Amino acid sequence: MSKNLQALIALLLISFCCWLSYHSLKPSSIPEDVPENKFSVNRAFQHVEKIGESAHYLGSAAHSSVRNYIVNQLQNLGLEVQTQEDFVLNENAVLSRPQNILTRIKGSGNGNALVLMTHYDSQPHSSHGASDAGSGVATILEGIRAFIAEGNTPKNDIIILFTDAEEIGLMGAELFTRAHPWAKDAKLALNFEARGSGGSSFMLLETNAGNAKLINAFKDAKVPFPTTNSLAYSVYKLLPNDTDLTILREFGNINGFNFAFIGDHFDYHTANDVPKNLDLETLAHQGDYLMPLLYYFQDIDLDKLTSDQDLLYFNLPFGQFITYPFAWIIPMLILALVLFFAVVVFGIFKKQLSVKAIFKGFVPYFLSLILGGLLVFGLWKFCLYIYPEYSEMLHGFTYNGYSYITAAVLLSLTVVFFVYHKFYTEDKTASQFVAPLFFWILFCALLAFGLKGAAYFIIPAYFGIIQLFLMIRLKQPNLILNTVLSLPALFILFPFIQMFPVALGPKMLFLASILSILLFSLFLPVFGYFSKKDLLAVLVFIGFNIAMFYAHFTSEFTSEKPKPNSLVYLFDADEDKANWFSYDSMPDEWTTQYFGKEPVSLTNIEAKFSSKYNSGFTWRNDAPKIDIESPGIVLQKIDSTTNEFQYSLKIAPNRDAKRLEIYTEKLTDFNEFEVNGHTPENVKLGEEEFNMFTRRWRNRLLSYYISSKDTLRMNFSLDKSKSTEFILYESSYDLLENTELNVPKRSENMIPKPFVLNDAVIYKKRIVVE
Repeated sequence: MSKNLQALIALLLISFCCWLSYHSLKPSSIPEDVPENKFSVNRAFQHVEKIGESAHYLGSAAHSSVRNYIVNQLQNLGLEVQTQEDFVLNENAVLSRPQNILTRIKGSGNGNALVLMTHYDSQPHSSHGASDAGSGVATILEGIRAFIAEGNTPKNDIIILFTDAEEIGLMGAELFTRAHPWAKDAKLALNFEARGSGGSSFMLLETNAGNAKLINAFKDAKVPFPTTNSLAYSVYKLLPNDTDLTILREFGNINGFNFAFIGDHFDYHTANDVPKNLDLETLAHQGDYLMPLLYYFQDIDLDKLTSDQDLLYFNLPFGQFITYPFAWIIPMLILALVLFFAVVVFGIFKKQLSVKAIFKGFVPYFLSLILGGLLVFGLWKFCLYIYPEYSEMLHGFTYNGYSYITAAVLLSLTVVFFVYHKFYTEDKTASQFVAPLFFWILFCALLAFGLKGAAYFIIPAYFGIIQLFLMIRLKQPNLILNTVLSLPALFILFPFIQMFPVALGPKMLFLASILSILLFSLFLPVFGYFSKKDLLAVLVFIGFNIAMFYAHFTSEFTSEKPKPNSLVYLFDADEDKANWFSYDSMPDEWTTQYFGKEPVSLTNIEAKFSSKYNSGFTWRNDAPKIDIESPGIVLQKIDSTTNEFQYSLKIAPNRDAKRLEIYTEKLTDFNEFEVNGHTPENVKLGEEEFNMFTRRWRNRLLSYYISSKDTLRMNFSLDKSKSTEFILYESSYDLLENTELNVPKRSENMIPKPFVLNDAVIYKKRIVVE
């Protein structure tokens, strides 16, 4: 077979495997006719359509409707349903009154239970929550229906838990874990979540011990499309997590599995999180996790899933799931180093490797990494300058974000093909492969000690050593064989090229660039023998330009890809003054009605209300005063001792308020502080412990998410030598419904900006405590 034909087949094989590494990780078809005892995506989607009809955040009328719908669906399955409701005050001084939905299928065993869980509330205030987490509710409802239709009696009890108030602080999970008697029976949990509206669902394990027995159980369950790896597990353990399962693990020592998808991240927590935007194949993937795991864990001994050992694990296309112990990490690293140096010495001894060429191989390797990373980093900075409207998307991932990922990869390949064209000679290919292979092994050595979950990255090194040996032994190695030997590197690394920018935003495009170049370097036994690397550089550069042109022509906001914007009305009762505020950075035809075409940036910033990205107001303008029914405020000095005063403060909403925020200008430490009968636990920041009330580090004192107009009751004590002022913000989400303000609806190419207090009518009042 001619060299040119081998090269063409190699390119086609690499392209196919790149496609395969994405598209083989979840179901690709949705069957229409499904037996009653099997999971049906179409039946599950009917639940999504019902749950995602409207925003259903805690305290909204739709929230109660969704709760009633879930209860009715469970009762229709013959299950006895209960709700659990009480106030919860978490360590960050967020207060709410969640109402969990629970039912239990009794097993024949000792009462140990498997928990199937998700949350049913949506993000305040405009997200319909179809994916997050209507998809989770639908997965469990349909899965339990199919399970009951199968007619089996499980050995373990099965607890179905739909938590409330997850979006505002994991409150329902905390209520269940701390206060429900069933929590002591729970031994394992399967939690279904979403941070987008499509893509593969990723399994993230949470455990207080080692993962070995849990991973082996997951493998034995034979999930058809496992998408996960131990790198994500290690990173996840280092980060402050924010799922309901985290609460079960930390407060109840209940281990478990999260299943979440992040594709189309631009829909996350927005008004675009509606049923039509949920990918049905993604919903099917959730079902493909639930059913085999439910059938597997229904009968095994849940007390025997704790381990002091950890496993490395990762998935490959077509459902392969590879595992091996952490104990192999160092031996595999040492063996790789020994084999690498043995092959290099052998090559030098046989005069098939040139020492000079080996050292010259370091130049294109590092030059490619530096140039590629810097160019892609600069590319995204340039895009932010050219398209400042991207800053309006607070979670960072733009509607055309996939085009930028493609462009970043192609620009990186342009750089690396061009550099290796300039520095590379075909007869020195083996020698110049030594540098990338050496640094890959060195990189794996760092991972072996610093991030053990990624230590399986050593596997491509073994295939690289085999390739190096073949390149030494054969004058003209077979390019197709070398391509096959390079594929493990592709299947292991390629998914991360997309994953990081999607999950963390296009600011991580430079990381996608570096990964692309590292992956290319592991394919040098293939590309090194290409005589037309300059032509390939031109072709991929043309592809880069096509991707950038496509990104440009899809950069505008449309009805399908609407612009997030914001407007709130704030009335200051003490100043008797009203203002419009916004979080935006670019005016549009809707906000210019209130701020003009050139809004004046704020110099005196109002309080930063609790938000995911700590966003603050950017613009302010005068607004007309309207009548806002003020809350009932009763402050009493109820007792005193020699050194302190005891106080009682009651705040009762008199309108349809959904949220109270209380700040203080001074960081006054209270001696005691109780809210609706609860006190927050201490928070550890570094080596120090703080408390939101008694050892404070921030001006925000309390956030209260209101349901049923419940009164806020605060009892606290303060040294007689101290005084303070509370700054109260009472917010409703009815700006566009207020007839006095007469704010027009947004056009079809706009949506409320997520992650911030938006479309709100805010009443501000100071409360002096002396």
